Amino acid sequence: MVITYSLKFCNIYFTGSVGYWLRTLLDSQSLIWCATLGSVVNLAIIAIERSLKVVHAASSMNKLRNWMICSAMAFVWIAPFTSNLAIVFSTSAVIDGACYGYAIWASQMVRLFYSIWNVVFYYVAIILIFIICYWRILIVIRRQAKVMASHNAAGSSTAQTQAQGHSHQIQSNIIKVMIFVSAFYAISNLPANVLLFYMAVSPNPIPFGGVYYVSTIMTFLYVCTNPFIYAIKFDPVRKVLLRLILCKNTSE
Repeated sequence: MVITYSLKFCNIYFTGSVGYWLRTLLDSQSLIWCATLGSVVNLAIIAIERSLKVVHAASSMNKLRNWMICSAMAFVWIAPFTSNLAIVFSTSAVIDGACYGYAIWASQMVRLFYSIWNVVFYYVAIILIFIICYWRILIVIRRQAKVMASHNAAGSSTAQTQAQGHSHQIQSNIIKVMIFVSAFYAISNLPANVLLFYMAVSPNPIPFGGVYYVSTIMTFLYVCTNPFIYAIKFDPVRKVLLRLILCKNTSE
């Protein structure tokens, strides 16, 4: 992102084949969006992997192999880069040193189809994956909490109360993480997807320079702040981070 916007601010005039490649890859912001879309798919893969390990713990332990995880990691980055670069090279042109990225389409129907596919795959489907996977995790944890409560029924009331309080804390923690991750993704990525869809369906879209950059900043904001959501709301991550603070006493 720093390299891309540095070139934009310097307004360097590119010519020849090298200029075409640099303009298409950097000035069109295609590399930025390749990485952004890769991070989005990565979040979906992580949600699916967590759901499998909790909902189908025995099956995932026996059938989930390292090569499957490595293949998913490769798919996360290869697929967005391949699809996005194929689109940007087929719909971009450098005219008089200026790059017109994602501007030259074979037809309005092709542009509309790509925009709809992009919104459905990278926005709607990701939100559905978040909701389904985390909701199934929550159902399993609630079922396990009921089983633990029934086992502790014969014990002391203090032990039962502690077990119920611990299970309630786990449920509350997972609900908060699910809501924050899903809601923050939906809100921060909504303006960019609405703008993309509007520009696709409108035959003569008016320029949206300021709106485009605001929507882009909101998309980048989610990528940057998402790790902090887990650090604040997810107990295992918070405990690891607290142990990294050397000056903090053990009792604290």
